[in-house]
Amino acid sequence: MADKIVIAVAQMDIKLGQTETNLARILARAGEAAGNGADLVIFPECALTGYQFDSREEALAAAQPVPGPATQAVASLCGELNIHVILGLLEKSGEALFNASVLVGPEGAACTYRKNHLAFQAVDRFVEKGDRPFELCEIPKLRVGLEIGYDTFFPEAARVHSLLGADLIVLQTNFATTGLVERAARVTTTRAIENKVYVVWCNRVGQERGYPFRGRSKIMDPMGVALARASDDNEEIL
Repeated sequence: MADKIVIAVAQMDIKLGQTETNLARILARAGEAAGNGADLVIFPECALTGYQFDSREEALAAAQPVPGPATQAVASLCGELNIHVILGLLEKSGEALFNASVLVGPEGAACTYRKNHLAFQAVDRFVEKGDRPFELCEIPKLRVGLEIGYDTFFPEAARVHSLLGADLIVLQTNFATTGLVERAARVTTTRAIENKVYVVWCNRVGQERGYPFRGRSKIMDPMGVALARASDDNEEIL
C-alpha cells in the first residue's frame, strides 16, 4: 500500500427510481470529498437506483448496463479529479438483473461485483444471484474486496477477500431498523478483527416506502477500532 490513501464514505439519502437525481448527488458528493483530499469515495448499496422496489418491472426501469450512462458520467469526474468511486446500482445485463457494486476510475468501470447472498426483501426478491466469484479490485496501490448487504453475515466472503490479499473490504448496504444496524455494527467489527484488514461500511439514511434507514456508516482499522463514524439520520461524508 501507499503510505497514505484517503478514503471517504458518503452516507446519503437516495430517491427511489430517480436515477438522474441520485447521479447528480453522487457526482456532487464525490467532488466534495475529492476537494477534501479523498482518493477513493464510497457510496451505499443501490445508491443510483434506490432499493425498495415492488416488482421486477419497476426495478428494470431504473437499472442500467455497466458500462452505461451513469458509470461513464462518474468516470468523467474521476478523470477530472484523479479519484476512484465505488457505487451501488441495479445492473441490467441482457435479460438479467443484478444488485451490483461498481468500482469506477478515470478509465471507466474497472471492476463489478454482483451480490451473492440475497435476502428475501425489496429488490433482492427480483434480482439474479451474483454469478461472479469474490475477487479483488485493484486501484493504484490498493486491493479492494467488494461486498453488498447480506454478504457480511457470511464470514466466508471476507475470509476469501483476506486470503486473496485485500487491503480493504468495502461493504455497501441499505440496512433499515435499529436492530439490524446494531447487529451489522458488531458483525463488521468482527470481520475487520478476524481478517486483519481495514473495513469500510457505507449505509444510507432517509426513507423508502415506509422503511427508515439507520445510517451509522463507519471506517474500521484491522483491530476493529472505528476511525470514523456517522450518525443515525444525517447525510454526511466521513
